[in-house]
This record gives sequence, structure tokens and C-alpha cells, in this order.
Amino acid sequence: MMVAALNRLIRGSPMQAGPAQMWLCECDTCVSFRFVKAAHAAQRLDAETKSRILLREWLTPEQLAQYARNRCFEVIGSKTGKRYLIQEGRQQNVFELEPPFRGWCFIPDGSLATGDVMLAQKIALETDEEETMKVALPFWGEPGLNQFVNWMAATWGV
Repeated sequence: MMVAALNRLIRGSPMQAGPAQMWLCECDTCVSFRFVKAAHAAQRLDAETKSRILLREWLTPEQLAQYARNRCFEVIGSKTGKRYLIQEGRQQNVFELEPPFRGWCFIPDGSLATGDVMLAQKIALETDEEETMKVALPFWGEPGLNQFVNWMAATWGV
């Protein structure tokens, strides 16, 4: 109940308190709290931007061109030499490009920006594919699969 009330205060919605309504407090403390919340949202956006810049710095020229064109790029596994496609996203965004065509989900611990997750996936596959695939979970029929199929069709003219 208290969390819901705090959420309504932060969003500026009126709150029911019996027959009367309470409106958003305009004291210095509450205004500061809302400012900090807005600044945190801006920092998160800034973190996304920074993560994408870092990702681009780590991509090879070929991967960078693929990413700029399709918001995805290919990597080669360090052990098997398999080709993987990493789509923009934080989960369920890695696909094998050779039979059997499967999707894989593996992400680093913590709440990271999208570019940081994709960079971690790239480094993991290119440096320690075997250990990475031990923790990766396969998936089928998820939203990213349609995008993958469309990419395959466009790439191979199917």
C-alpha cells in the first residue's frame, strides 16, 4: 500500500485518503526527490548512449557496418568457429547462423545497458565459446526469431 502511494506521489497523481484527496506535495524535500528521480532517468538514457558508443568501438569494421545497417552483427565462436548473430537487445538476441539454427539466451549479471550486454556477449563468444554455451539457454518461437528469419531471407535471398 505504501509503495503504491509513493508511486502515485512521484507521478503526481492524486491519492485517496478516505473521503478527501491528497495532492502532490510541493515542499523542498519532495521537489528534490522528484528531481533526483528525473535525473536518474536521464542518467539511464545517458548510460544507454555510452554503452552503444563503447560497443561500436569494440566492433570490427565489418561488424560495425552490419550493426549500422541492421542493428545486429556476426561473431565467430572461439572454439567451434560457428557464426553467431547478435541482435540489438539484452536477452534472447543471439542466434546460430549454421544448422541447427537455434536462439541462445545468456546475459551478464546485473542491470546493464543494451550495448554493454551485447559487448559482453560478443567477447564471451569470441574468447570462451565453450564456457559461454554451458550457461546459455536455447529458445525457439520468441519475438526475436521473426527478425532473425527476415534477416536470413534478406541476406541469403530466400
